[in-house]
Amino acid sequence: MKKIICTLSAIGMILIGLTGCGNTPSENPAPEGQLAVDAQTTNPVLSSSPQDAYGSNSITVNSSEKVTVVPDIAEVVYSVRTQAREAAACQQQNTEQVSQVIELLKGLNVAETSIQTSDYYMNPVYDYSGNTARVTGYEAITTLTVSDLPIDGLDEILVQSVSGGINTISSITYQASKYDESYQAALTAAVSTAHQKAEVLAGAAGCNIGSVINIQEASGYSEARYSDYALTNKYRSSAKEELMAEADTAGIMPGEIQVEASIVVEYQLY
Repeated sequence: MKKIICTLSAIGMILIGLTGCGNTPSENPAPEGQLAVDAQTTNPVLSSSPQDAYGSNSITVNSSEKVTVVPDIAEVVYSVRTQAREAAACQQQNTEQVSQVIELLKGLNVAETSIQTSDYYMNPVYDYSGNTARVTGYEAITTLTVSDLPIDGLDEILVQSVSGGINTISSITYQASKYDESYQAALTAAVSTAHQKAEVLAGAAGCNIGSVINIQEASGYSEARYSDYALTNKYRSSAKEELMAEADTAGIMPGEIQVEASIVVEYQLY
């Protein structure tokens, strides 16, 4: 009986000491906490689960990849601004002009579902010339966000919008309708790069990598876009006549945008 206890203690100490890269789990491990019999020595030994066998023997790598895509749609934020002495008249004028702009956009083949009223407010207009500020009228501003506009022909839409009652173009942003496909391609490339990095690191340490233990998406899903400040400023500063004259020659140069995906992968190491 004493011999069996001594044997168990010695073998247990050996198992605890096996934490190097060469450890691999038993092909047929016994249930955790039960005794297994060594076929050669017929001595009972404590078995370990695959998780215990690997223990902390793992390697974690970060990977990030980008895919370049040419934007093909745009989002434009318009503002319709009106002023009047009376609040009711100001609101009515603003509502009428907004309706005219929406009808104009629909006439330019912009889907009604792409037009959204994103903001509205009406404020009093003050005269500060005297000792006491006094209300001289009211100003109403309605903001329209128009999305999914094809870049081909965007200049014509912008010019016609300004001539149809738009007072301000707040922003022009380019996007890619194939963003999801591009992001998935970037994720695939990131996984491949992570595997290569893990193999290099493990090889340098005299080890090999096994299967994936854990994988996490580190990048936030955010539709790639960028704003064209130069074109926005042009429509803010130019007169309507100048915009109409430039409509046929201005052209839109959307450039390229990059879709980036980042991941963290943990591999088994043996």
